[in-house]
Amino acid sequence: MSHTTSTFSIDDFTRLVRDEIGMPLEPEQVHADFDELPDWDSLYLLKLVTALELATGRPVPIGKVLEARSLKGIYNLAVTG
Repeated sequence: MSHTTSTFSIDDFTRLVRDEIGMPLEPEQVHADFDELPDWDSLYLLKLVTALELATGRPVPIGKVLEARSLKGIYNLAVTG
């Protein structure tokens, strides 16, 4: 399902992380540093970038994604660029 970035909410993002990439995630964990997410790894990152690009219909800036310290940071990049 494709969303425009203006309608891609943080709740949509949380569902995408859980449902599309298969990572267990509670809403409050979106703000946690990656070091605090026990299941986080580089495979999830690759899956997330791909799923975000499909969901938002726009490219996600990989260089900036690699600098992000939380899922909220990645969400912000995906929505605002």
